[in-house]
Amino acid sequence: MSNTDWIARDLAHLWHPCTQMKDHEWLPLIPIRRGQGVWLEDFSGRRYLDAISSWWVNLFGHCNPRINAALKEQLDTLEHILLAGFSHEPAVLLAERLTALAPKGLDRCFYGDNGSSAIEIAIKMSYHYWRNRGYSAKRRFVTLSNSYHGETLGALAVGDVPLYKDIYQPLLMETITVPSPDCFYRAAGESCRAYTERRFALMEETLAREAETVCAVLIEPLVQCAGGMRMYDPIYLDLLRKACDRYQIHLIADEIAVGFGRTGTLFACEQAHIRPDFLCLSKGLTGGYLPLSAVLTTEDIYQAFYDEYHTQRAFLHSHSYTGHPLGCRAALASLDIFEQDQVIVANRDLAATMHEAAAPLADHPHVAEVRQQGMILAIEMVKDKANRTPYPLEERRGLVVYQHALQRGVLLRPLGNVIYFMPPYVITEEEIHFLATVAGEGIDLASASH
Repeated sequence: MSNTDWIARDLAHLWHPCTQMKDHEWLPLIPIRRGQGVWLEDFSGRRYLDAISSWWVNLFGHCNPRINAALKEQLDTLEHILLAGFSHEPAVLLAERLTALAPKGLDRCFYGDNGSSAIEIAIKMSYHYWRNRGYSAKRRFVTLSNSYHGETLGALAVGDVPLYKDIYQPLLMETITVPSPDCFYRAAGESCRAYTERRFALMEETLAREAETVCAVLIEPLVQCAGGMRMYDPIYLDLLRKACDRYQIHLIADEIAVGFGRTGTLFACEQAHIRPDFLCLSKGLTGGYLPLSAVLTTEDIYQAFYDEYHTQRAFLHSHSYTGHPLGCRAALASLDIFEQDQVIVANRDLAATMHEAAAPLADHPHVAEVRQQGMILAIEMVKDKANRTPYPLEERRGLVVYQHALQRGVLLRPLGNVIYFMPPYVITEEEIHFLATVAGEGIDLASASH
């Protein structure tokens, strides 16, 4: 069957995520037949370089032979069993591996199905912990402006991207929003570290004032991904950890997008040498193969729920596919690759190549900034470079880049006016330079349109 045939069958029944479906009257869907490494192939044989790791999940390329082999072996052994009252080898092994790799003291692992589920688990667990400990006034959460933590109602409530949140506001719990330390807004000549440190004063004031009613602060360490790949200095994490300790408030680190090597270390929190009270993981956890999430937490938090049944203190959150054997086995295979191939070290060279390839774009008359944190690089298009006036979002300049990139055989999916690279770690230096060339061409077209 052809691309056209599959598109017609798709549009007859499927409703796609994060999509205005009417766009597909003029913007063709791309049905993918197979993937290999960083490349995807449609039903006409046309190939696309997956520059965004298929929504930030794919770490070691499509159809990775080592992950494939692990899953085939698991499939012939055990496909699924409930994790209530039962256990299985992959869930135990993965919990052991994750707690050994995470910041010291995160000794307990609770599984979920996806990133939003991980956030829901963490906020429920934090609230429930304080309730079990007798702090019934603690029932609110603090979050940063421009943050994103998922799309289920609890996760949406603790985020702050209006595009996703505003329409559902009447359904959401009230949260406290503190201005972000986003270094895009630092003064001319001001270092990112100085700006980040200065912005922390706003968080300090909020926690000092609201501590008695706050369960936890949620944060995306180092990079606010869905908020436009905005970045800040690790000093914020250090200051926040100390403040949360002072005011008896939990720290929830949302490393769903930034974990597993994306920022240059296995976990972003490592760059501030801190341990959160909850570490939320998903996306790259399984190497991009299967939905799975994990919330790592402390023995103290675990013990707050450990009691006789009749006390009704247990954490009764559950998903049917919690700790799915296939997902856990894919995650174990992914962690094996990290260990055997010294991926974090190898990524330093790839990150340096990304920096070199994209650096010339900083001089583009409609680029305000090229910023990078490890294997995440973002290029911010603007209408006026001098005063950083953004293009109106309704002009959809990023869509011009997206369309051009597809014509050139690259999957780039901008966040509004922000073009970003977040490729699988098996990308080559030549392919990185190709990405930068295509992005530059697209930015030229987008800034000349209208």
